[in-house]
Amino acid sequence: MLSIVVNFYNNRREAMNTLHSLTRAYQNNAATIEFEVIALDHGSTLPLSEAEVRAFGPEFQYRFVETKSVSPAAAINAACRSARGEQLLVIIDGAHILTPGVYALAQRAFAHFDSPFLATAPFHLGPKQQNDSVAEGYNQCTEDDLLARSGWRDNGYRLYTIAGAFADPGMAWFGCPFESSCFGIGKDEYLALGGFDERFVARGGGLVALDFFQRAVARTGGDYVMLLGEASFHQFHGGVASNTTKAAHPWKEFHDEYVRIHGKSFARVPRRPFYFGTLPNEALAAARVSAEHGLALWQKAVAAGEA
Repeated sequence: MLSIVVNFYNNRREAMNTLHSLTRAYQNNAATIEFEVIALDHGSTLPLSEAEVRAFGPEFQYRFVETKSVSPAAAINAACRSARGEQLLVIIDGAHILTPGVYALAQRAFAHFDSPFLATAPFHLGPKQQNDSVAEGYNQCTEDDLLARSGWRDNGYRLYTIAGAFADPGMAWFGCPFESSCFGIGKDEYLALGGFDERFVARGGGLVALDFFQRAVARTGGDYVMLLGEASFHQFHGGVASNTTKAAHPWKEFHDEYVRIHGKSFARVPRRPFYFGTLPNEALAAARVSAEHGLALWQKAVAAGEA
């Protein structure tokens, strides 16, 4: 059984799209996949309702987390501990819409690899990274128009046609990612790694997702698997890091917390993954950019003796 844990905070608009992308009707070849969706509402001042969440299907359950914490790490860990599935898909920011092949490809990867850590590529909706486009007037109304015209609900891979940038400067599939906004891992492996480190208490969790991603990639005894062609697409919602200008980005605040916790600066783990899956036509342009960046990056790393 697959347990999908998705966290929301004051993004009612975005939640409706995200939850739709987690439904059996939207996900390809999901008719025989046994899954549950645990939708967390982490202390929202304008929360979702249980009826709204359950309307997406019998697989959906709603949990409002009464808290003053601005980091969702503890709430997500608690949800993962109570999950009924042996395998987890974790979405730390519920503003992300998934492509329609995530469930089926993840199920195949879990069956194919022993103890895998599965990553998907994160993108930003809109013409540029949202940290740049917000300064040029990009907002929820603009995005609603893009989403409506794309026809993504009929074909989720059309999201690639309205995403102008990778969310992660690691450049997705063929680069060296900092994080994955939707990752898969066995429940036992997640708990053995300690889940999200609850010492990260900064807004939105700070670098908690980056920290877990690097620890999962660095672990021994398990495969690091990149799900080709599958991705998550970040909707504009006024996020503390994703939707502020680069000049106002809280990276220093987040990184200072990381250093206090680990006693060293953040660094990516230079590990190349197994590639699993295929690329839909709509993703080919993004794949070319990713491949060009990745080849240059890994050649440089090899020359420097770092990979």
